[in-house]
Amino acid sequence: MNESVTRSGYVALIGRPNVGKSTLLNALVGQKVSIVSPKPQTTRHRIVGILNGPGFQAAFLDTPGLHAGSRRRLNQAMNRAAMSSLADADLLLLVVDALRWTDEDAMVLERVRESGKPAVLVVNKADQVKPRERLLPTLERLSAMLDFEAVIPVSALKRHNLDRLVAVLPSLLPEGEPFYPPEQVTDRSERFLAAEIVREKLTRVLREELPYGLTVEIERWQEEDDGRLAIGAIIWVEREGQRRIVIGEGGQGLKEVGRAARLDINRMLGRRIHLELWVKVREHWADSEAALRQFGYDSG
Repeated sequence: MNESVTRSGYVALIGRPNVGKSTLLNALVGQKVSIVSPKPQTTRHRIVGILNGPGFQAAFLDTPGLHAGSRRRLNQAMNRAAMSSLADADLLLLVVDALRWTDEDAMVLERVRESGKPAVLVVNKADQVKPRERLLPTLERLSAMLDFEAVIPVSALKRHNLDRLVAVLPSLLPEGEPFYPPEQVTDRSERFLAAEIVREKLTRVLREELPYGLTVEIERWQEEDDGRLAIGAIIWVEREGQRRIVIGEGGQGLKEVGRAARLDINRMLGRRIHLELWVKVREHWADSEAALRQFGYDSG
């Protein structure tokens, strides 16, 4: 443990889906620990990303976006993961989009208010507001909604103004020893990260055709005689028609996902891998508590 650390705490990234929480987490910790795609609700699990700075350690909690209309058990599990992070955190980062305020943003703001915890408002995508003078009224309007510890416009994608965000953290964290060793950047295993990379590539290849009831499970993780790591992943869907969509005509969709995922996993692990993908059907898994537990979701 780093004995010079005098302040440490959990910092929850809270916001509606698709405001850039995962991009912000990756930028803050300096490497990819949470997958990113343009698709809302890409983040489905609570993921810890760890930042060590002079005298402090911030353990960021990347959470699924809080959203309304959660009728399916998977949606309910995602909302529970976000709310549990809010309850466990010492500090909240409320992440909003500089270009758009919605009813779901208002709902998240109310959850932050009800928590009574210190909160920093992070206004993401601020670089997209043109001319820049247009941003000031937005910041003033958002600042008046709650007694925030700070209001900081950033661009998570371009890493603009993140140093200012990091600078306010130490004084807002409680005194205490670090939770994690200084070399650790996430609480998640390499198997979990590999499964998430496959799911990320599926969102990018399938785009609008992506079935909502889709998840990835690592079934095989084995050292080969030739020095490669053999990884076998099952892509679970809910219907046979979805299976055909994922595989694609002549298997091209699955091949494209496999190639892109293999390159990213190679980079993450720093070694050669052999990746095999299968697509299987498990009807209504996203509404099954047993399946949610099997696939690593909190089924309550």
